[in-house]
Formats: sequence, structure tokens, C-alpha cells
Amino acid sequence: MKTKMTMVVFFLSMTLTISYAQEKSKRQLRKERSVEKQNEITSLIDSKKFVFIGRTAFPQGFRTIDLTTNQNYVKFEGDTIKSAMPFFGRGYSGIGYGNDGGLNFEGKPKKFTIEKNKKGYEINAVVKGMNDEFRLFLTVSMEGYATLIINSNNRSPITYYGEISAPEK
Repeated sequence: MKTKMTMVVFFLSMTLTISYAQEKSKRQLRKERSVEKQNEITSLIDSKKFVFIGRTAFPQGFRTIDLTTNQNYVKFEGDTIKSAMPFFGRGYSGIGYGNDGGLNFEGKPKKFTIEKNKKGYEINAVVKGMNDEFRLFLTVSMEGYATLIINSNNRSPITYYGEISAPEK
């Protein structure tokens, strides 16, 4: 009877050990999600088709502005960049009162470079608008978080913090 009880306890302990060994830890699951996100970001950058959505604006000389309630984006569509970003800052010339005042432009970039580094990607682009030339500097982390700096001939520079994602179809 004692040997039967020992055998039952042994088999129960083995099944519990095997079942626990097959479960993944939270750390392993987090790492797998991180690798999956990195692969997604890499494929978006390589395809040159993604959208930057700003969450916060940092205008030069002004307070930080929350953009979560404002619709804003910069779409990178391969050979075209389209922007509908709000602008907060100083305009120097070529900006009339009563106009939209945002950084609204669409065009084929004169310059477009992508560089990969340890922490993510650096994207530089120059786009000619109707009355202005816009220089975009986008840094993207491997998790998808991004910082966008837009310089213009007629406006003070502005920085946006947000993230990139796949364009909506």
C-alpha cells in the first residue's frame, strides 16, 4: 500500500512539474511581444508606408500642448508625404492672418533618407509646400514611439512626440 501511495505522489508531482514547465513566464511573454512589435516597426519603416500621430506638441518658447483631442498626422506613403499637423509658434513671413495656420502640405520629398541605429531609426525628409519648404526629422524607437521635428523657412521649429503605426485602409 505504501508503494502505491509513493507511486501516486510521484506521478502527481511529475505532471505538475511538466505543466508548470510548459507555461511561459510574464518576462518571456513581454519579450515576445517586444520582438513582435520591433518586427512590425521594421517592416513599416522598410515599406516607407506609415503614419505619425502626434500626442504632444513642444512649440519653441511656449508651453507643452496636448494633441490627443486634435486630429493630426503625417503620412509617409512611399513617394509622397502628407501633413496635417497643428502649428503653435511664431510665424515670420508668408503667413497671412485668418489662414489655417497649421503645417498642412503634401508633396514628393526632394530628400528622403532612413538610417538605422542601435535604438531605432532616423528619417530625414525635405518637402516643398505651396509657399514654404519643410524639413522633417523623425526619430523612431523600436517600440514605435517617435519624435518629429519640423523646420520651416517661415515659422519657428516645432517638436511633436507621438508614435507611428500602419496607415488605415
